[in-house]
Amino acid sequence: MIIANFHNYFLDIISVCKKRRKFRRLPLTEGMPVNILATLLGMIFKNSYWRVSMEDHIVKIFKESIRVKEAFVNENLSKLVNIVEAVTAALKAGSKILIFGNGGSAADAQHLAAEFINRFVIERPPLPAIALTTDTSVITSIGNDYDFSEIFSKQIRAIGQPGDIAWGISTSGNSANVLKGLEVAKKMGLVTIAFTGKDGGSIAKIADLSINVSSSVTARIQEVHLTAGHAICDLVDIKLFQKPDLK
Repeated sequence: MIIANFHNYFLDIISVCKKRRKFRRLPLTEGMPVNILATLLGMIFKNSYWRVSMEDHIVKIFKESIRVKEAFVNENLSKLVNIVEAVTAALKAGSKILIFGNGGSAADAQHLAAEFINRFVIERPPLPAIALTTDTSVITSIGNDYDFSEIFSKQIRAIGQPGDIAWGISTSGNSANVLKGLEVAKKMGLVTIAFTGKDGGSIAKIADLSINVSSSVTARIQEVHLTAGHAICDLVDIKLFQKPDLK
């Protein structure tokens, strides 16, 4: 094994020499200057070190994501079931889903709306869902004429109806425009759902139904939010079109 590894390192040395002009004409023999050999070995070991370090970091990210997801399920399983029941009931009654958030959460809102409108897994009729993050003219006019904190609440006032779902997503739990959107929705008789992170913030406290990812890392929170959203999409489809009595 040691001989094989040394042979591989020697081949790497030759490769480096061919690529680096100042080493091209040096004879690779036992008489090769020690400082040059040390320099070349340093380059190779450095590359190997960073390769191992990157692999370790990737594994660490995935393990952390798994850990946060497992903790989330333990803390929020029954809450997820309640959300599935609420969304299913709203859609059965002919109501719609309004989803909103900022940044990555805006992207999640659009992603989930697409899953409802088009399909998730099974073939079924389109389900009414609107992401309030897509109309740039509406968003910028409200932000410019009034305030950015009102970009969702004004849309909800315009198109929301009692019985609809208002689904706000905020990794911090304190996004002002998401909070205001849910406050207005609640006053209008919409069912409010919150996806939050960290300690849940103000948003988790006001929503009818909320799930929280107990993590301070935004990326891990977003990963769980999307997985939870997919679980909801899957179970809503099952309850509406396959097994309506599923508990």
